[in-house]
Amino acid sequence: MHRYGDEVAGIARPLRDPGDLDVLLDRADRARVVLIGEASHGTHEYYTWRAALTRRLIEERGFSFVAVEGDWPDCERVAASVRGGPAPRAALTAYDRWPTWMWANEETVDFAGWLRAHNARTGADVGFHGLDVYSLWESMREILVWLREHDPDAVPVALSAYHCFEPYAEDPQSYAWATRFVPHSCADEVVRMLAELRGRDFAVAQNAEVVAGAEQYYRAMIEGGPRAWNVRDCHMDATLARLLARYGPGARAVVWAHNTHVGDARATDQSRHGEVTLGELARARYGDDRVVLVGLGSHRGTVIAGRAWGAPMQVLGVPPARPGSLEDILHAEAPERALFVFPPGDDRPGLLRDEVHHRAIGVVYRPERDNWANYVPSVLGDRYDAFLWIDETSALRPLHPVHVDAREPETYPSGV
Repeated sequence: MHRYGDEVAGIARPLRDPGDLDVLLDRADRARVVLIGEASHGTHEYYTWRAALTRRLIEERGFSFVAVEGDWPDCERVAASVRGGPAPRAALTAYDRWPTWMWANEETVDFAGWLRAHNARTGADVGFHGLDVYSLWESMREILVWLREHDPDAVPVALSAYHCFEPYAEDPQSYAWATRFVPHSCADEVVRMLAELRGRDFAVAQNAEVVAGAEQYYRAMIEGGPRAWNVRDCHMDATLARLLARYGPGARAVVWAHNTHVGDARATDQSRHGEVTLGELARARYGDDRVVLVGLGSHRGTVIAGRAWGAPMQVLGVPPARPGSLEDILHAEAPERALFVFPPGDDRPGLLRDEVHHRAIGVVYRPERDNWANYVPSVLGDRYDAFLWIDETSALRPLHPVHVDAREPETYPSGV
């Protein structure tokens, strides 16, 4: 028995069906923003439980929209779908930038289908929007298409920015490396375009914000250090704020992103590395009592990921968690599925106050390195307000073909 055994038993609630989320809904009753995480971008149970919680927040607490760790143009196709446009499957199958499986999966099709039906049935206008910063060229094209139809006089300023990026053949790394060695970037052209488009149609102005954020992000990525991470999370924070303002007074948001964005960086070694997170920024912007941060985790199973950036997606085994980690503790002491809603104040059990290692799997994952490369030192009770635990998980169901790695998780070596 781990030394936290009695503490886990004292705060764990069984998680059998969406009705068991009542206590978490009560915690979110006054929240302006609920951010729901995931310990990987490729796990079926994370997506389905996150969707179950989100459905209840929308139906029973009146949340206004869902904002996800996805690109603005892609997610606007889904937003059109849930408001009565083309079917969700068509909108999501069109995701073609790696890692496609993050949103082109059956789990998201199911949620988008539910949201479409909810809006039709109730007359609501609950949207689905992207917060991320990667879609530089896609957003540029969206801007030009809109301007040519609605505001031809503004086309030249957008074309100037587009032509500046043109020599890099839609390769962000080529652009970033070029700005490091040649004393020129497209920043001035992007700033002029952004100034011109602010105050116009919300979607086209947001695409201009994405282009500006992406230009900064790709340059910062080449420089190294925490700046690129911070550009990205600050962009997501600002986009979320613009969406809340767009939806009007009293608007409330559900955010879907990885635990490493949802959790408060100050409770992890991310802060020691100079990184900020969306969860930390949300608490600062809206107040701790108006924000609920929800983490998710599991002990073992399977996951969709690539072995390198841009590599084919695979079903990979997730080996049993590192000894002494949060996942190892909960595997030993918690029910197979459990909900933890953390008590406020200083009188909290040691598991919520001590620093423990907490697994994080990205879109790039090499199971043989899991034991030493995939853990974030975390003070659980400060990083999140609640935690959903699923002991054994399975891979997402992607809409595109996937390779299966047939090895069992235990066969992966524990070292390099």
